Amino acid sequence: MSAEMIHPLASIEPRLRPLLPADVYASTWVDPSPTTLMGVFEHLRTLQQIMRDYVPRHLLESVPTPGKVRFKWQAGTLMFTDLAGYTPLMEASAAKGREGAATLLGLLNSYFAEMIEIVSKSGGNLLEFTGDAILVEFPPEPAQAVRAGLRMQRAMTRFENIETEMGTFNFGMRVGVHTGRYLTGDIGTPQRMESVLLGNAVQETKRAEGAGVVGRICLTKAVYKEVEKDFTFEEGAPGYMLVVDDLSDTQLGEYELAAPSGRRLSSAVLFDRSIEGLTSEIDSALGHLEPFAPFVPAPILKVLVESASQREIPPDFPEPTVVFVNLIGPPEAVDSAEGDEERSVVESFSRAFALINAAVDARGGVLKKVTYHLAGSDIMIFFGVPNSHTDDPVRAADAALAIREIINNLEPISVGSDEVRAECQIGMATGRAFAAEIGEPRGRREFNVIGDVVNTSARLMGRAINNRILMTEDVYERIKDDFEVKSLGPTRFKGKAKPVSIYSLVGYPGENGDQSDTEETRENDSR
Repeated sequence: MSAEMIHPLASIEPRLRPLLPADVYASTWVDPSPTTLMGVFEHLRTLQQIMRDYVPRHLLESVPTPGKVRFKWQAGTLMFTDLAGYTPLMEASAAKGREGAATLLGLLNSYFAEMIEIVSKSGGNLLEFTGDAILVEFPPEPAQAVRAGLRMQRAMTRFENIETEMGTFNFGMRVGVHTGRYLTGDIGTPQRMESVLLGNAVQETKRAEGAGVVGRICLTKAVYKEVEKDFTFEEGAPGYMLVVDDLSDTQLGEYELAAPSGRRLSSAVLFDRSIEGLTSEIDSALGHLEPFAPFVPAPILKVLVESASQREIPPDFPEPTVVFVNLIGPPEAVDSAEGDEERSVVESFSRAFALINAAVDARGGVLKKVTYHLAGSDIMIFFGVPNSHTDDPVRAADAALAIREIINNLEPISVGSDEVRAECQIGMATGRAFAAEIGEPRGRREFNVIGDVVNTSARLMGRAINNRILMTEDVYERIKDDFEVKSLGPTRFKGKAKPVSIYSLVGYPGENGDQSDTEETRENDSR
């Protein structure tokens, strides 16, 4: 193409740039022939399908506008599941390298595919993956969710005594169910959006799972009151009831839906394959793709773009530094907010998310997800995946300090007669993890990082009261020359046989940071 000619994609090139693989972009720019333009269109169609698989169903049904904050209250039944028995399998798989990663991914995705199919056929909507856990939404009448939970637990027999060349392993699952009213919202900027759930009902669902038993379904009293005549129960932890599975297949009943709800795109037939026609189709494909792209963190989106032709991201065992941030204040205020106060709460949360994401992105990290906690909302961040740096722990510590400052400087919001101020708890850990696309290989899935390092970071966050930043000894050893850090001594964590030495990140050298760490940080772990 001569220098005098205008490239057919010139007007949409800025929109195309982040969504094309490097080789496709280059070849198309130097040779915008119908053949290369057809390759661009086919790539965008593939990427559009991947985006549809990466986002929850409500975004597909009500297409978002990047940068536009929106929210609504709704009533429903929420289910939280958590996988037990995963850690021993991950540790054994890591020792086998790529072969072990492939085996682990196959087993995990077999589990998720089974659970997702049951959820979908039972009328549920998978809202998000959080590590090896899932959050599912059902209609308000909770019997439907309980029946789905029974089907899911019955299906777990497939994952007992899993024979591998690394040994025999067992998966189990806890299920918690709660019904109530919660707020769903889309927050963020045109560059980075996030779909969130807010309200006490979300926390109650998490508490129900935590109070549950592997192999059983744990119900809050709100659910129990509505289904007590439909099932048999026994007492669980104080305040909870466990469902007894004494139903025959006939009594459990058929699935609510004949088959999982479809998410696949129909194939497009292109009749006009001229340069003008293909350019128009590329522009149209961009319009369908762009609303969903901001819901995937930019570094992960880049990996999806480059690997779209293979339709998979190879699994790996990296050693990331994981940061968990618990944002307290605005998320809880939504339950008592009324009228314009609701928008103030959501917009305050959106500002916090945008600023925190910017702080993480500027330091080469990934803000993976905003999820739920026993109080407030959790924000999962990692450094070292998918892009690694020699100083990832230092970058993570720098980001943690910036995040704490952002949260402490947020303007308070008024809810009723109360002034709500934001606070935070932050935990950091580094170590081996499993990074892969988790879920259905050709269906609902997300790129995720799971493993003990994630759990440890979350548990440290749970101890980090009063705006503290706590870390493991491994992180301390990597950052001690760059920051002021205070030793808090050994403490015990759930799931750890030996005490774990923890440290508090005070600030940068020479700063007059918070020196008020006390034995409060070493209270028994309830997570």
